[in-house]
Amino acid sequence: MNKPKLWTKNFISISLSNFFLFLTFYILLVTLPIFALKDFHSSATQAGLMTTVFLLSAIISRPLAGQWLEKVGNKKVLLTALIIFAGASLLYFFPKTVMGFLAIRLLHGVGFGMATTAVGTIVADIIPISRRGEGMGYFVMSTNMAMVLGPFFGLMAIQQWGAQILFIVSVIVAFGALVTGLSVKITKTEHSNQSAFSIRNLIEPSAVPIAIVGGFLAIVYSALLSFVSVYANEIHLEHVSSLFFVVYAIVLLMSRPFTGKWLDRYGPNVISYPAIFLFAMGMFVLGKSGGAVTFLVSAGMIGLGWGTLFPTFQTIAIQDAAPRKRGLATATFLSIYDTGIALGSFLVGLVVAKMDYSSLYFLSSFYVLIGAVLYYFLHTRKRAVSEKLTSRENLTVKES
Repeated sequence: MNKPKLWTKNFISISLSNFFLFLTFYILLVTLPIFALKDFHSSATQAGLMTTVFLLSAIISRPLAGQWLEKVGNKKVLLTALIIFAGASLLYFFPKTVMGFLAIRLLHGVGFGMATTAVGTIVADIIPISRRGEGMGYFVMSTNMAMVLGPFFGLMAIQQWGAQILFIVSVIVAFGALVTGLSVKITKTEHSNQSAFSIRNLIEPSAVPIAIVGGFLAIVYSALLSFVSVYANEIHLEHVSSLFFVVYAIVLLMSRPFTGKWLDRYGPNVISYPAIFLFAMGMFVLGKSGGAVTFLVSAGMIGLGWGTLFPTFQTIAIQDAAPRKRGLATATFLSIYDTGIALGSFLVGLVVAKMDYSSLYFLSSFYVLIGAVLYYFLHTRKRAVSEKLTSRENLTVKES
């Protein structure tokens, strides 16, 4: 029996649009705080707000975008979001104060939150149901590749050519997201007639349990995003710090053909528990790293662990929702996940004032293992109880 086709023009286009979205995000993530400190002589707190304001506006806009997807359709929301995102990227040339930049970051975050919600929803509709785990795995790789390339291009641009070239690069990449998004062909779907605004309509309840697990583990992942390069300098491995996420991405590339297929064939539990263990072991090895080999080995283990968990959890969130609720499910999952990232960045900043990075990463390995317990109660056990009740109901219907 032939498998339904995965690598269609639509799938490639939406994955490229997602790649350019996150490439813009990571280019500016690592450079705007540097720009604020150097060009505006702002405080470290003000520089940190460049990221915080962006993430908060993205988190707030996502549930609204999820509701709009259901009401007006995927393509309209996607194009509106990409236009806001690309348009906001043009505005970075003009502000003369930190407050002006923060206002643009607020608008840019709205476009990003809406666009990533729309893209995540559309790709779930494009991927054949029988290959959803595999497809989501490949799709999320576009984010991982942006995470590797974005800081590289961003730092090179601002260090060698200055802020103006940095902003030109971000504009080109942001418009790349718009162009590739325009090429996606979406079949018309029925829209909800629901018009009244309600807080209840901003959240998809079926996605909340797995999103909580994702957000819980994202707190540890945020410690990597924010401080792994600082830790590398602390243990005198600055010469290999830039390779951490390169190794992370290479291991992902090598594992993706297998992990996605196993998810579709055997279900999420067979994938999730080993991945959580690998994530924990990677953090343990990272905390005990004394040389380049163990430092990069930990990157590979974390890449295989967390890099597998994120698309698995997002797939669960989408599969547990009704088809017309996929947009809201995607928004719910990503909002709670981003809350974990934002909360983690804040909490880790407090923790490192009390302990060194080595101890932080070492203790994080035990925190990740608690995530396995959380996953059991919020997904495995909950799913088993639900299936048991369903089988009883079916048996009752047959007997009657």
